[in-house]
Amino acid sequence: MAAVDPLLGAGRQIIVREEWLRLTAEPILEPGLPIVDPHHHLWQRAQDSYLLPELLADTGSGHDIRATIFVQCGEMYRAAGPVEEQSLGETEFTTGIAAASASGRHGPTRACAGIIGMVDLTLGDKVEGLLDAHRAIAGARFCGIRNRTAWHPSPEVTSNLVSPAPGPLEHPSFAEGARRLARHGLPLDVWGYHTQLPHMLALARAVPELTLVVDHVGGPLGIGPFAGRQAEVFPEWKRQMLELAALPNVMVKLGGLTMYVNGFDFHRHPKPPGSEELARTWRPYIETCIEAFGVNRCMFESNFPVDKGMCSYPVLWNAFKRLAAGAGAEDKAALFSGTAMRVYRLARLPEALAVAV
Repeated sequence: MAAVDPLLGAGRQIIVREEWLRLTAEPILEPGLPIVDPHHHLWQRAQDSYLLPELLADTGSGHDIRATIFVQCGEMYRAAGPVEEQSLGETEFTTGIAAASASGRHGPTRACAGIIGMVDLTLGDKVEGLLDAHRAIAGARFCGIRNRTAWHPSPEVTSNLVSPAPGPLEHPSFAEGARRLARHGLPLDVWGYHTQLPHMLALARAVPELTLVVDHVGGPLGIGPFAGRQAEVFPEWKRQMLELAALPNVMVKLGGLTMYVNGFDFHRHPKPPGSEELARTWRPYIETCIEAFGVNRCMFESNFPVDKGMCSYPVLWNAFKRLAAGAGAEDKAALFSGTAMRVYRLARLPEALAVAV
């Protein structure tokens, strides 16, 4: 068993150190480029809470963040009632934050303009009613589902506060639940490690009418049995991502590469990385995805506050802008806002004019 990283928190995430992050500051590149951040979380904890003030401090740090999309993370579940309905609490919690942001009293960014919630897709006939219940709470803001799916047999490989059981991607009824989701016109976000990409491929093939969004460039692992083996993992990861890219119903989020599970150690350096270093490190993964999927099936994401343990919000988006520096205006618009707007149907929102890019 590898030694425990002293900077690793209880949730298997690198501890956020604001003073350390301030050691690297950069001018904002292309400050007028509109951005929709399609992947972040919110939570309240004894330490390191990340709620609307913390999110807006990051989104307001220089880049033109027009809107954000909250993604399921198991926060504020109901304490009572049927287990399958407890995740409605997270949608209630996030809808309240979205409403506060939409008032305009907290600045121009429309936080949680989209809400990706949790419905267990293995529940068969119950899935339809649960989707309706989430929509009854969040209205047009409810824009997708994510289940807990990231799993590896090694006890050293985990990225969740609560580790899921093996599956459920392989569960016989999961594909049927995905079909029900597709009938509602909702996409499915999937967070899994590169070792689970074959399961994502099988699901995307089994349910071609489903829009499947691969989170965090498909989760190339760099810890546990994969520690120090990024050069070996990369070609296997790339082969499987190219297979996924051949399916037109698969999208990919570009980010999440400074999570602990990826094996990079920026958090151990005296100063946080700058955007040039991040872009250089991430380039093989990001360029592979953009070339394979095309800009209309790719979207840059922050994955904050999880990735905040290794880099700041302004530096992260500077790195993405460096990676897209050779793209034309239309391609940049797709990567930074257009794909997310289309996939999650943000134009349906009452506050769409404020979000419009």
